[in-house]
Amino acid sequence: MPVISSFYGIKIYIYYNNHNEPHFHAFYSGSEGKISIKSGELKEGDLPKHALKLIKEWIKEHKEELLENWELAIQHKKLKKIAPLE
Repeated sequence: MPVISSFYGIKIYIYYNNHNEPHFHAFYSGSEGKISIKSGELKEGDLPKHALKLIKEWIKEHKEELLENWELAIQHKKLKKIAPLE
């Protein structure tokens, strides 16, 4: 479960054995969420609204990189780090 990015206390992971639509997992202050890469929608979990807002902003900047990492994860290849939100 490699961390692909970290910003403002939020850690972003893509798991290797994921299924379903492209998504990633975000952890923030004891909360976890499963977030769609394509829509930015919180699919599962309970992330605070302010953390989710930051994550959605980050997705807009890095959607292509996230989708590339999703494909790498499906192939069980090493994931690439993605720049944090600044």
